[in-house]
Amino acid sequence: MKWLVLVNPKAGRRPSQVVRVRRVLSEIGVEATVEQVDGPEEMRKMAVASAVTHDLVVVGGDGTVSLVVDALMRAAPARMPVIGILPGGSGCDLLRTFGIPGVLEGAARHLLGDQTYRIDVGRLDGAWGRRHFVNVAQTGAGAAAAETAPRLPRSLGNARYPIAFAARLPGFPVADVVVGGGRGHRGKALAVIMANAQFFAGGWNVAPKAMLVDGELDVQIIDARKRQAPAIVPRIVKGTHLSLPQVHRMSLPSLTVSTSVPWPVEVDGDFIGMTPFDARVIPGAIELKI
Repeated sequence: MKWLVLVNPKAGRRPSQVVRVRRVLSEIGVEATVEQVDGPEEMRKMAVASAVTHDLVVVGGDGTVSLVVDALMRAAPARMPVIGILPGGSGCDLLRTFGIPGVLEGAARHLLGDQTYRIDVGRLDGAWGRRHFVNVAQTGAGAAAAETAPRLPRSLGNARYPIAFAARLPGFPVADVVVGGGRGHRGKALAVIMANAQFFAGGWNVAPKAMLVDGELDVQIIDARKRQAPAIVPRIVKGTHLSLPQVHRMSLPSLTVSTSVPWPVEVDGDFIGMTPFDARVIPGAIELKI
């Protein structure tokens, strides 16, 4: 494979170092062109422009991977590149689903060989437009936390999300939620989670039954009261929350979500807008190097 490696220098607690990426890849015998990218828009443009001639390695967190996948899905190039991932952000939870090490040196070895894995991609459509995602999308209290977390100091690392969740929860409005699709759901809720993969928020096992190849989203409606949320969060971190009466789980290829008051929506850690929205899966859209 002819790899073009795109490094997001602003991902994570410290700027990613192009020199380190080049050294690691050289040491294990991966031939690649390594480029530091100046911001999200350049990341999008370079991914699309090089898709026909190169396979891509994204160095960054889940948000960076999501950005590249969204750009490619929108552009629909004549050749869709294989995508490899090297951790360089505050967390790359997509790698956890495959058991790939969360450190650069360990993850780089997965670029060797020819084995790839074709995965589904999620898509949300709302007043903001269209946004594709790879890992997890959500609306509600968790999305409010994802909106706040990037404003906290990077030195907090993976602690930024739980700190932001604790800060946003007390004032967050519980809403009447309508989820359309399958048997649907109607009632008061605190969050709606749509998972393509299993982990988010730096290792929370939010969707232990999610699969990246089944053509469906793992949908969970959390109807807990706010005072119950602190006790539920540790169960979500461990992936043992699905048996709770406050968790309603469905697997759906498409759905609609509306709320009685506007709720924030986030995909792969990035705030994108407010409810309502439509969601669906595009089966087997991306080939991932594992």
